[in-house]
Amino acid sequence: MNTTTALHAAALALALGSALSIAAAPLTAQAAADDEKCFGVALKGKNDCAAGAGTTCAGTAKKDYQGNSWKLVPKGTCEKTASPTSPTGYGQLQAYKEKA
Repeated sequence: MNTTTALHAAALALALGSALSIAAAPLTAQAAADDEKCFGVALKGKNDCAAGAGTTCAGTAKKDYQGNSWKLVPKGTCEKTASPTSPTGYGQLQAYKEKA
C-alpha cells in the first residue's frame, strides 16, 4: 500500500468515526438531562466520576458505596437507592463521609 492510499484510508476512517460521534451526541445529552449524580451507590471501580483525593475520575472508586464517588441514576431515584455507608441508608445528592 502506498502512502497516498494509506492517508486516504485513514482520513476516511477518521471522518466516519467523527460522523458517528456527532450523530450519537444528542442521545448522550438527553440521557444526562434525565439523570442525576448519586453519591454512595457505586461499586468499587464502577463509579462515573469524583472518587476523592488520589483518584482521577471514572472507575476509580476504591471501595463499594464510597461516599465521595457518584454514579448517574435516573432523576428521582437516588435517594431511594440503598447505600449501606450513607447516614440515611440511601444514596445522596452530595458527597458525604461514610458511616462506620
